[in-house]
Amino acid sequence: MPTDSSPPVSAAPAPQAPFSATPGGALIHNIGYRHYDGPRLGRSYARRSLFSQSLRGAYGLGRSARTKVLPMLLFAVMCLPAAIMVAVAVFTKASSLPVSYTHYAIYLQAVIGLYLAAQAPQSVSRDLRFKTVPLYFSRPIERGDYVAAKFAAMASALFILTAAPLLVLYTGALLAKLDFLDQTKGLGQGLVSVALLSLLFAGIGLVISALTPRRGFGVAAVIAVLTIPYGAVSAVQGIAAIQGSEAAVGWLGLFSPITLIDGVQATFLGGTTSFPDHLAPSTAAGGVYLLVTLIAIAGFYALLMLRYRKAGL
Repeated sequence: MPTDSSPPVSAAPAPQAPFSATPGGALIHNIGYRHYDGPRLGRSYARRSLFSQSLRGAYGLGRSARTKVLPMLLFAVMCLPAAIMVAVAVFTKASSLPVSYTHYAIYLQAVIGLYLAAQAPQSVSRDLRFKTVPLYFSRPIERGDYVAAKFAAMASALFILTAAPLLVLYTGALLAKLDFLDQTKGLGQGLVSVALLSLLFAGIGLVISALTPRRGFGVAAVIAVLTIPYGAVSAVQGIAAIQGSEAAVGWLGLFSPITLIDGVQATFLGGTTSFPDHLAPSTAAGGVYLLVTLIAIAGFYALLMLRYRKAGL
């Protein structure tokens, strides 16, 4: 029989099917996943991103308009008294500001407490409630990165809240032509004071908020921890002052967060205390105040690390 002398034609490969069947009858779909060849930014970028997003979230930035109302309102309330004092100092040509830089945050501690109670649970309780903590740790980020970013973001948010009115006061003092060196020194002392306050309060708020996924419980607990010890310490200090126990007044301030900062700024930063009769702690007691403050900040950070020792929270 005659044979076909034409060269054999090779068949083109059949296009890959979008899916194939397994012996059990299940379909395996080919949805076109490809290997990622882009830049890998690593842990430092993830840590910076977590810090940035947490800080923005503390003021409602990047979120709905409803979440911006309270933090922005509290920020305005913090700055409004400073603006009024500036106006009074400028128009009356006062020789000094009505309140010192180191004492401004002490006077407005209630506003700071409300801000912390509102934003600290928002920073960490949502991650616990919606089980997103394991998702963070599934990426090149460790528990130390998570804790450091959250702690730094909360402390930075508080520092912005407390330092902004001090800058308003400083600007007004210069407009009122008060002594430049005195005002600059006072501003520096005030910034150190609110930096310590921000670190201490951030630790308190985050530790309490990290204990419960329910935001309402965290808000109530933060307010209680800030207000109850302060009220108790102030009452006992008043009794001690009436009875003439002036030394006891100074030592009792160690048992409340805000009086702890008050004692530090009065001893080392040239301020006056809100203690009865403005009784300042002795130099030795002031050193203890500073030591306890630093130990408390480090202790709260360590407690946060302990809280996040497991990724499956």
